[in-house]
Amino acid sequence: MPQSTNKQSFQKQSRLRRRSGGSVGSLVVLVMLLVVLIGFVLAAVNRQNIWDWYHLQGYQAPATVSALATQDTMTNYARKVFYVNQPEIDTATSFNKPCPNDGGEQTIVLGCYHSGQNGIFLLSVTDPLLSGVQQVTAAHEMLHAAYSRLSGSDRTKVDSWLMDYYNNGLTDTRIKATIDAYKKTEPHDVVNEMHSIFGTEVANLPPSLSQYYTRYFSNRAVVAQFAATYQGEFTSRQTAVLRDDALLASMKNQIDSTESSLALQLNSVNSQRANLDALQNRGDIAGYNAAVPAFNRLVDSYNNQLVSLRQQINQYNQLVTTRNTIALQEDQLVKELSSTASNVTK
Repeated sequence: MPQSTNKQSFQKQSRLRRRSGGSVGSLVVLVMLLVVLIGFVLAAVNRQNIWDWYHLQGYQAPATVSALATQDTMTNYARKVFYVNQPEIDTATSFNKPCPNDGGEQTIVLGCYHSGQNGIFLLSVTDPLLSGVQQVTAAHEMLHAAYSRLSGSDRTKVDSWLMDYYNNGLTDTRIKATIDAYKKTEPHDVVNEMHSIFGTEVANLPPSLSQYYTRYFSNRAVVAQFAATYQGEFTSRQTAVLRDDALLASMKNQIDSTESSLALQLNSVNSQRANLDALQNRGDIAGYNAAVPAFNRLVDSYNNQLVSLRQQINQYNQLVTTRNTIALQEDQLVKELSSTASNVTK
């Protein structure tokens, strides 16, 4: 009897150990599957960060590129977005290859972003009068790259802010004209362009947008000031040319009026001269002498107006020279920003 009892007890213990071992194995497998699943989820959630990390391995931003990021007060996140695209600053010949203008652009092409985080390219601009162009362009293209990273919900929200400002708050006619040009050439990317333009060229934005852009700039006012400074070089010259054109038109009317008046006076001078000649030929000395003072007054008036006309013409011609010089300066600045101009600094 004791042996039978001991045997039964031994068998029960043996079965319990086998069940315990199978439960532990299942738990291990379950934990491993859970770890793998969590790994896949984390990889999916952090796919962009992993991609960024991989593409930044071994990358050292050139001094000129890092200087642009610093001057634009890019945040750490914005700097990463900028660097992941490994920006290049190219001269005109090199720039035209990654950023060709095939005639669709209505605005000067100063930079471009290749979608899919595949590169940012900037045109080299060295003219001191255009200081700030590269900084604004760098920020503009970085914002294109950043816009492409927005989640669906974020993009919907940001797009609504951009459109609301465009429809109800934007007053800058130059920026409106720029966006209208994009509507014609890139109708599917207009809001994307607003995202870059408003963020870099508009100093005062609604609170929602101002707060949003703090993702990318610690002091966005610096970038807007860069834009205002170099744009001022164009605006001041355009204003001066328009002012001079209006003044030239007024001076031209005055010159035309003076010439018409002189033509009438010259006819009177010639008529009175003919009368004096006739009096002299008839020997009417008294009549001749009586008519001379009036004739001389007419001649003096004519000569004085002739001197005035010549002065007006000289002033007109001097203003034309000044106006054309300013217009030439503006044209030169435009060429400095053109990757197809033969005189772009190389």
